[in-house]
Amino acid sequence: MTYNIILSQGRIADRTVGAIPGAALTAKLVAKLTSAPVTTIGSPSPVVTDDWSVSLPQARDTLNGISNALDATLKNNQIPVLVANTCSASLASLPVVARERPDSVLLWIDAHGDFNTPETTGSGYLGGMVVAAASGLWDSDHGAGLRPEQVIIIGGRDIDEEEAAMLAKAGVRIIAPAQTTPETVLQAIGDAPIWVHVDWDVMEPDFIPAAYKVADGLMPQQLRDVFAALPKDKIAGIELAEFEAGDDAAANNTALAVLEEIITPLFK
Repeated sequence: MTYNIILSQGRIADRTVGAIPGAALTAKLVAKLTSAPVTTIGSPSPVVTDDWSVSLPQARDTLNGISNALDATLKNNQIPVLVANTCSASLASLPVVARERPDSVLLWIDAHGDFNTPETTGSGYLGGMVVAAASGLWDSDHGAGLRPEQVIIIGGRDIDEEEAAMLAKAGVRIIAPAQTTPETVLQAIGDAPIWVHVDWDVMEPDFIPAAYKVADGLMPQQLRDVFAALPKDKIAGIELAEFEAGDDAAANNTALAVLEEIITPLFK
């Protein structure tokens, strides 16, 4: 297997200062594990708490760059590893997955459903609307085509009431943290190719820093066991998002060691 690492360094609705440097640190780690090249997309700009209607057009060039790099990687028969500052980067990737790997299952490993729309969002945060956009529930202008029945949300537990109703109506499957085992995940996947997306807020807080802490998450060994069980020849692509780097290098390194322990089975 050959990999290509696509590193997002342009602001895509970032509301915290640690997401862009966190992505860079994660990409360096993945490069160590895979000896793969890193393609960097975008350049940083200041964080701000803004509405999706402002952050989405600001991110256009970065999102288009991610989409093009991902498309080229897949057409080159490489496995893409998108290392993103925010889950909003998947506005660019998921439509490519739907087009180029239409038979795949998306493991959306995240504390949140990210299934809000401009009409239902309470926060206005673009990252909370990603899967809904890719599923065609609203137009991000970056494509759609994802079938909701392709999506399995793993570790989801912080889901708005209206969002939960939409997920159920659309047929998106949700595996709660307590039910997340290799057996339940493999049963849900079946024989399909697998697209893995991880937002580190899926974890029990304080193992890996994330901007949005949600209690009662996955434990490191729990997620590692799931990754170890996935058939490696079925993994079509990997996305790692929202590692929130801090000013303490030692703390970052401690968290990265946990992250490395979790993701290594995806590559080895």
